[in-house]
Amino acid sequence: MKKKVLWLTSTAMMIAVLVSLQYITKPMGQLVTGSCVNLVLAVTALVVGLSGGVTVALVSPVMAYLLGIAPQILTVPAIMVGNTVFVWLLHALISRSEGKVAVHVAAWLLAAVAKFAALYLIVSELICGVLAPSLMASGALKEPMLKALPATFSWPQLITALIGGGIALLIVPVIRKALHK
Repeated sequence: MKKKVLWLTSTAMMIAVLVSLQYITKPMGQLVTGSCVNLVLAVTALVVGLSGGVTVALVSPVMAYLLGIAPQILTVPAIMVGNTVFVWLLHALISRSEGKVAVHVAAWLLAAVAKFAALYLIVSELICGVLAPSLMASGALKEPMLKALPATFSWPQLITALIGGGIALLIVPVIRKALHK
């Protein structure tokens, strides 16, 4: 029971931090907001655990859409997938590495590239490529968004995952020490 309460409060706290950062940094643009989101995702996965990380990964795009940050409801599931790939890889590779810096760096780089690849393939290739004609015919996707989405879900995703994940690698040891983990 104590573990469940600790998990619930830790995950809820990280969701609160995430939503606060999304709200506060929204006017600062994708680079700042995305980096903050990836920071929270990485810290949650590495401190709270995989289930907490996945929970925050799934909540994040819903809150981003509600706050007007995610540009299109169609992108919410794609962001969920990208975020989940990011936290899963970070957690899976780092939790088994016993503090080996080289493994942490490799995990961070791999997780950032995998998130970028997942988002690029789903949004740019699937939604804006294969599905675009049907989505445009149904009115679910308009021409301006068709042009904007690939730019939003390409290299900026890699940059923000690298920034957020990199900062997380620097601060997680301090957080874990403070929590006596």
